[in-house]
Amino acid sequence: MQAFTVVTGLAAPLDRANVDTDQIIPKQFLKSIKRTGFGVNLFDEWRYHDEGYPGQDCSKRPVNQDFVLNQPRYQGAKVLLARQNFGCGSSREHAPWALDEYGFRAVIASSFADIFFNNCFKNGLLPVILPEEQVDILFQECVATEGYQLTVDLEKLQVIRPNGEAFGFSVDNFRRHCLLNGLDDIGLTLQVAEDIRAFEAKALQSRPWVFNSLR
Repeated sequence: MQAFTVVTGLAAPLDRANVDTDQIIPKQFLKSIKRTGFGVNLFDEWRYHDEGYPGQDCSKRPVNQDFVLNQPRYQGAKVLLARQNFGCGSSREHAPWALDEYGFRAVIASSFADIFFNNCFKNGLLPVILPEEQVDILFQECVATEGYQLTVDLEKLQVIRPNGEAFGFSVDNFRRHCLLNGLDDIGLTLQVAEDIRAFEAKALQSRPWVFNSLR
């Protein structure tokens, strides 16, 4: 998993509340579990005028020019500004996969759905919770200023605005440690790989019948 320390990049404002995971990545794209190939279909029903399907050449599809992510000024955005209850709906892990592959490293909102919030940390995407009045300020500045960039600093737990002023946020220590070091569940397990091998070797000597029954 890609580590997250400090990210500075263009911000894009998705000014919609209660965005659910079927809007983030529609159900027809859930057939794959490879974690790749989802970025082109992020917010598919909003980005395109036709119905999308897996394996489609999206470069030839009719684009909804009014959708925020299709506007030239927001191309290459790394920070998504969102509204309350972002990521509600089903528990699909494909939602953070699609956001990450599109290029977003952080999502800032006043609240997130619990399962989506947890899935973000497991996939290297940082969900930042700020008070609604601070989110409003970021939206206003982003819309008013072309090329608006934010710095999201996980080490200092700050969102830094272009004027240098910072909004603080919190992340529990374990999740922060995992993101800073790029550790997903597999990475955490591999940290104690030697201990696991030692335990298995000792168990094999003391209880060989258990291991033999598994072969």
